[in-house]
Amino acid sequence: MITKMLSELKDEDLQALLSRDVGISDVLSAVNEIVMDVGSKGDEALFKYTEKFEGARLDDLRVSDEEIDAAYDLVEERLMEALADAADNIFQFHNQQKQHELWMTEIAPGVSVGQKVVPLDSVGAYVPGGRASYPSSALMNVIPAKVADVSRIVVCTPPKADGSITPLTLVAADMAGADEIYKVGGAQAIAAMGIGTESIERVQKIVGPGNVYVTAAKMLMRGSVEIDFPAGPSEVLILADRTADPGVIAADMIAQGEHDPKSISVLVALDDLLASAVVEELNIQAAGAARSEIVQESLNHSAVLMANDMDE
Repeated sequence: MITKMLSELKDEDLQALLSRDVGISDVLSAVNEIVMDVGSKGDEALFKYTEKFEGARLDDLRVSDEEIDAAYDLVEERLMEALADAADNIFQFHNQQKQHELWMTEIAPGVSVGQKVVPLDSVGAYVPGGRASYPSSALMNVIPAKVADVSRIVVCTPPKADGSITPLTLVAADMAGADEIYKVGGAQAIAAMGIGTESIERVQKIVGPGNVYVTAAKMLMRGSVEIDFPAGPSEVLILADRTADPGVIAADMIAQGEHDPKSISVLVALDDLLASAVVEELNIQAAGAARSEIVQESLNHSAVLMANDMDE
């Protein structure tokens, strides 16, 4: 981890922090093969890759209503309440983004211009599940489509080796308004949603984060289906003065770091004592984190920097 004054950062330090090389070019060939395979073999390819990459042998890709109902029984009440609160906040935010559906104005006699905003017919939301489960991704990707009145919302998320989906992810996807949930992840899920298979009807747009294989697949599919954008690893920049809580800052940095070994967390502190306290907290919290190995790898190329004032 880089720990120094902001003014002392060298070019190589900046390059290390700002580099976003996620290795897309390294996996494009393999991902293209998966996409072509799904395009020609459909569900057969999805079953094959799900067993190969997830270790799950499935005979049905779609999550049943019974599985969704069972998931609700397995989620703790406090987590259910947290999901509901998060969902409500996300709904409220995206409701503010809704545009007027139709407006027309006459700019000259007989000449009118205007705009009509209509929802897409279908959207596919990818919810990661390889290294960990991300119910928040289900909420953040499904709810905007629901608010926009998209008529068909599909969720794809990788299953565990036993063929099940993490209950919290299932509950979040259902709570957000998903119409169909499928047990398939990785590049093959993106291909399925973009091309269509016997089980998964193609969608008009694919959204959601994922690893380098998912990102590469989205980029390859961009010619036949709309995507949100090719996202890289998570990153966070925290600016803090002496009133900040070092434990909370450390937890925030670890929350980013646990996503991916290439995630980057940067603190710029206006107080030397705060910076030292955060470093100490990071050492304590990272050691006890459930995904400590990934967190530590991320923190190795993150930074705690000190500045004289906010202007700097």
